[in-house]
This record gives sequence, structure tokens and C-alpha cells, in this order.
Amino acid sequence: MLLQRFYEGSTEVLRTFYNGAVSKSSVVTFRETPVAKTASAKTGGFAVVAESIEVDTADRMQLVDLTDTVMAFVRRSGIEEGLLSLWSMHTTCTVFINESQQALEADILAFLEDVVARAKYYKHNDPDHSDCDRQNADSHLRAMLLGHSLTMQISGGELVVGRWQRVLCGEMDGPRTRTIRAQVMGLVK
Repeated sequence: MLLQRFYEGSTEVLRTFYNGAVSKSSVVTFRETPVAKTASAKTGGFAVVAESIEVDTADRMQLVDLTDTVMAFVRRSGIEEGLLSLWSMHTTCTVFINESQQALEADILAFLEDVVARAKYYKHNDPDHSDCDRQNADSHLRAMLLGHSLTMQISGGELVVGRWQRVLCGEMDGPRTRTIRAQVMGLVK
């Protein structure tokens, strides 16, 4: 076994090789310091404020409306004009914008199942190719379709959204507790 350590930017990446071939294990990304639950910085009239939002899910696939939580964070931040960045800290959990309505949410989940069937063969689920024991290749593929991040505008101290737009968290491999990182930056009130 050969362990190769290298850096991509400031991120340390470890890759394991067995007999010259890459292992069945996923590449692990390490931070030098853990992400703080909250953070802030201010200079002059410009500020950056960050917070981790925890989302508890009850089902394997589930949509959770985060709009009210995100709006409250933006209001607390004191940013008058700026940007909000939302980032899922997980490969099988997504954040995206859509309408929040029970029938549409059922349609979204059914669509994802139709496009990426769970029962299909995936190498990620095959012990000959992967050491993942969660059997969750479909979850990774569905998450790729919806995305892991959002950037939204803040104006007048409020999140800029259309009438029917909601910020949704898509759980693709639950139930679990998930972390969504929220960061705002801009001009303070």
C-alpha cells in the first residue's frame, strides 16, 4: 500500500494506491481547522457573517424548505446590500430554488427516482469496485442534478426572491442530520 499526500490549493488530499492502482476508497479532503459554527468579520462598512444550519431529515429522500431559516439569518446578519452563499457540506444533500408545494415536491422526488433509479447497477455500490457500504450511488447522482450551492442577492436587508421561489434542501441519502453553510457578505446597515 502506498499513501500519496498532496495539496490542491490549501486542501490536503490523501490518495491510497494498492499494487499501483487507486484504491476502492473515496478521496478524503481535510481542513487544517474545522469549520466554525459561526463566524464574522467587518472592516469599514463591509462585513462577512457565516453560520451553519443543521437540518434533520426523516426519510431517505426528502425536501425541506429552508427559506424562513435563511431569511432570518440574513436579517440577523445586518447586511443591507450584498450576497448570500449557501453550501451543502455533503455530497448527497443539495440546496436549490423551486416552489414549495406538497404535490410539486412529490413530483420532484418521483422525477429523481425515474431519472436515477435506485435499483439499477452502479459500480459505487459494487464491493468489487468500491468500499462504500451505504449502497447510495443513486443519491450521489441525484445530488449532481440539483446542485450543492446557491448564490442569492440581498437588498434592503432582505433576501431577494420571486413570489413562488423557496430555498429547498434536498436530502438524497437520509435520514441524517445535515449541515448547510450560510455566508453573507456586503454593506452593513
